[in-house]
Amino acid sequence: MAKKIVIIDGHPDPAGGHLCDALAEAYGEGAAHAGHEVFRVRVATLDFALLRNQDAFLHSPVPDALKPCSDAVLAADHIVFVFPLWLGTMPALLKGFLEQVMRPDLAFADGDGGFPKKLLTGKSARLVVTMGMPAFFYRWYFGAHALKGMERNILNFVGIKPVRETLLGNVEGVDAQTRAGWIAEMRELGGKAA
Repeated sequence: MAKKIVIIDGHPDPAGGHLCDALAEAYGEGAAHAGHEVFRVRVATLDFALLRNQDAFLHSPVPDALKPCSDAVLAADHIVFVFPLWLGTMPALLKGFLEQVMRPDLAFADGDGGFPKKLLTGKSARLVVTMGMPAFFYRWYFGAHALKGMERNILNFVGIKPVRETLLGNVEGVDAQTRAGWIAEMRELGGKAA
């Protein structure tokens, strides 16, 4: 069955040409080829302000530049996040994007007993993260804390699960064949909407 897929390329460099861009493109190609509906977001090319206080987060509207992205996330069955690991977590621009798009009354609402009502249930996600260190070292030594935080504190908080992960390490030191294998893997995952 065809799914609505949103691919969020969270690399903050608007010049493009990075491995993250190629991975996001390959996932989208595989998904489109399999008949899925694909909406792609390149966060680096969007013009939006960072939220600076609670009132803006709670009461200001989603910026016009992000309204199509917000609408696509609301309609999606599956959301793919592709980003490089910077200082142990997602780049600040991607976090700012999520703060704008995952707003109260869009992604969550007041619930009973102080627990929020999750408004994005029924959606799944995949996190595709590139990094300079070996991926096993990030999991073993650092405990993959950024991924756990994103999964638990953002995605599960609004009802998105299951969340699957693809970690690609040593990205600066691998050969062209390894990179081609990663891109082929993304194309295959896109075809499966997984």
